[in-house]
Amino acid sequence: MCQQLKDEYHPLLHGKRFITDAMLSKLLGVSRRTTQDYRDRDLIPYYRLDGKILYAEEDIEIFLQSNYRPNFD
Repeated sequence: MCQQLKDEYHPLLHGKRFITDAMLSKLLGVSRRTTQDYRDRDLIPYYRLDGKILYAEEDIEIFLQSNYRPNFD
């Protein structure tokens, strides 16, 4: 359990929490190529630090809310 907490801990940076590209692809259930496509098409804002791609959790939430389509019954 300690290892899981360590792996899932994301410290705040200036009040924002960030996740990696690999974590986002797993969270959304898409390939990393798809997340790259989202970046290329400017659908999700991202940060690049030393070649590592990071996404602010609040930006992901905005992206998901703006693309939500309810089911038709």
